[in-house]
Amino acid sequence: MDIKNLRLNYKKSTIDFKNLAENPIHYFMNWFEDALKVNKQEANACVLSTISSDNHPSSRVVLLKDINESGFTFFTNYQSSKAKDIDANPNVALNFYWPELERQVRITGTAKKNSINDSDTYFESRPRDSQMGAWLSDQSEVIGLGYNFIDKLSSLESKFKDKAVTRPLHWGGYCIMPVKVEFWQGRPSRLHDRLVYEMKNGKWIYKRLAP
Repeated sequence: MDIKNLRLNYKKSTIDFKNLAENPIHYFMNWFEDALKVNKQEANACVLSTISSDNHPSSRVVLLKDINESGFTFFTNYQSSKAKDIDANPNVALNFYWPELERQVRITGTAKKNSINDSDTYFESRPRDSQMGAWLSDQSEVIGLGYNFIDKLSSLESKFKDKAVTRPLHWGGYCIMPVKVEFWQGRPSRLHDRLVYEMKNGKWIYKRLAP
């Protein structure tokens, strides 16, 4: 396998450094809209990186479910490995990569649990089978190789028969409030465009970085 010769000459777009948003969330929304046009099913997939209580890093793909002035929201089991990491150290990173656009966004910030109302509202919008899934899985816990979810699912279906599925208390959202956001646009000859926003004294400051 000749990995060393795998390369691509990026040339699809540029960052217009003369026409920038004052707030990186607004700039992100513009890029996200572009990503939805070329990959509506997975444009919200991103890598979440956390640090455990014993300082071990861990990364996994999660799905972005909301963007607003406060930050970037995803949902998970509060007893999962990622949630335990966040409890120990709320400083996290998100990474979006959209190969169709030759773009990457790196976000550093602090994760905070959503309000009960916000988590309830999103849970109620999920398909019923996804709601059941939140009850079914003790996420990140060790289970037998031949574990069968059918019996547990049957019990849940009986419990919620003819009723709405309520949100389990161990499941909800996190909002990542950014302190640093970097936009990367692939360019020819590896002379990539890089734009970084950093929060300084309550105000966003942006700079261009060398490739």
